[in-house]
Amino acid sequence: RVGRTKFSASQLFDEDESVQAESIDKICKAAGFMQEKKIGALIVFERESQLGEIINTGTIVDAVASVSVVNNIFFPNSPLHDGAVVVRNGRIYAAGCILPLSQADLLNSSMGTRHRAAIGMSESSDAVVLVVSEETGTISIAEGGKITRNYNAVTAAAELRRLILSNENQEKKMPVVTVLKKINPFKKSK
Repeated sequence: RVGRTKFSASQLFDEDESVQAESIDKICKAAGFMQEKKIGALIVFERESQLGEIINTGTIVDAVASVSVVNNIFFPNSPLHDGAVVVRNGRIYAAGCILPLSQADLLNSSMGTRHRAAIGMSESSDAVVLVVSEETGTISIAEGGKITRNYNAVTAAAELRRLILSNENQEKKMPVVTVLKKINPFKKSK
């Protein structure tokens, strides 16, 4: 019976993707709450580039993403609220992290330090960064050195899923699935 399980490696990827999707949804629900209350937030979604140097500037949390955990981290005057949260593999991995600021001169003057940090992080890595403005409550997403604004909890979740999950599917899942299909042990030989 050993080796006869119908469990396949592609299920591992589906489970990982499910954790990522659930994490995105919960973080965006928290962002919607912070948007209403005008609570500032900066959340970095790690992709291929490891963010070890950034993580070392903060505090390791390594917690399951939930609305209450995110809201507690960014609650005004809490110890970690001024820094950024780093999300790794769908988990809130670190909080209170310091991000590099963008040096671009052409940034809109209405963008504060959080937005400059989000753009800076997206310029120096492949990370995707969600920002909630403390002044206006506006939700923005930075990727590849560019920032887009005026999201709500639902549209931000959709955009993050598109940027993070579709990128993972293209870069990770396809080559592995292709190889696994070629060596499928359950395939009956003729």
